[in-house]
Amino acid sequence: MNICNKRVRGLMGGAVLLGLAVAPSVWAAPQEAKSAPAVKRHAPAPKQPAATAKTPAVAAPAAEEPLQAEQLAVAEQVQTGNIPCELGARIKLVADAAKPGYFDLEGQGYRYRLHPVVSRTGAIRLEDVQRGAVWIQLANKSMLMDQKNGRRLADECMSERQMAVAEAYKKNPPQHLLEAAAPN
Repeated sequence: MNICNKRVRGLMGGAVLLGLAVAPSVWAAPQEAKSAPAVKRHAPAPKQPAATAKTPAVAAPAAEEPLQAEQLAVAEQVQTGNIPCELGARIKLVADAAKPGYFDLEGQGYRYRLHPVVSRTGAIRLEDVQRGAVWIQLANKSMLMDQKNGRRLADECMSERQMAVAEAYKKNPPQHLLEAAAPN
């Protein structure tokens, strides 16, 4: 037998014996941890009384800034009124006559004070920065999102004009962005 093979066998045998000697302590059932000393717990602070109204009042910002011309142009395109949404939800979006460009949005359990934000995509976007609400209006539908909690509050909201566009899309769908343009 080669001397290298003898040394490798010797080392391997030693490792196996060492493993068997250590293994019972590693595989043994864990002992119960000693209980920690008792900690005094204080009574929880009293909770604030809940609001009596179903929808909280819109918190007016400290000072609503006058809007830029671009924002006012976006505000002119916003579709307002009682807008039906999916699952029987409804949104009431009303323009503020006293503050051009500002809107009050009311839904099931929420109210927001929105103003237009210029978007590169062409979508109409209204935001309540203070409370984290975003109203996005596309040609065929609108949606309300809660950015602070990362969820949609209302989807598939359609005014009469948006319903007409949605029907037209069903009959003649727009070309997908990733589809190749037809050669001339």
